[in-house]
Amino acid sequence: MLLALLLTSCASVSSHEKAAEMVRSGILYAGSGQEELAIIKYEEAIRMNPDYAPAYNYLGNVYFQKGEYDKAIAEYEKAVETDPEFAKAYSNLCSTYLQINQYERAIAEYSKAIKLDPKYAKAYNNRGLAYFAKGEYDRAVFDYNKAIELDPKLAKPYENRGTVHMFLGDGEKACLDFKQACELGECSTYDLIQDTELCGFEYYT
Repeated sequence: MLLALLLTSCASVSSHEKAAEMVRSGILYAGSGQEELAIIKYEEAIRMNPDYAPAYNYLGNVYFQKGEYDKAIAEYEKAVETDPEFAKAYSNLCSTYLQINQYERAIAEYSKAIKLDPKYAKAYNNRGLAYFAKGEYDRAVFDYNKAIELDPKLAKPYENRGTVHMFLGDGEKACLDFKQACELGECSTYDLIQDTELCGFEYYT
């Protein structure tokens, strides 16, 4: 009886390790733009171990990059069904809902990710995007502030908060946020407004 349990345990560990190895191969293919080969590796990982949630998550990532959002949602849902505490998969799921303008669903899934990982700064930032899209600007700013509090070196929350300030007519606060975002490596909006007179004061010297 003990021997049988040990053999079962070893088989389980082996299938987990093999699935993880397939996923690592898939990540390399995806990173080099070979999406179809990545899909093959992720699907092979799932066949090896249907309970290995990261395989579904990474497969969803490939479909997201390909613009096949229904397939991405299906894979992310499998990931969170397999591992209900997989915060990253919840975040990816709601990013897909955000991409297809299903803002309420996006907010609900981001909230689940935050509940699982209250220090998940990117989830706060992305939920802020959903609130902004719905016109709930106070909630958007609250989430951007929280993201900045959790990770002051994350550029996007500054840029996104600056966009809200600009939208609401507070150019001074907006420009300070755009400058801070650029100092952290996100300069797209900063560079754009450099060619205008929107932020032509000493904050940029």
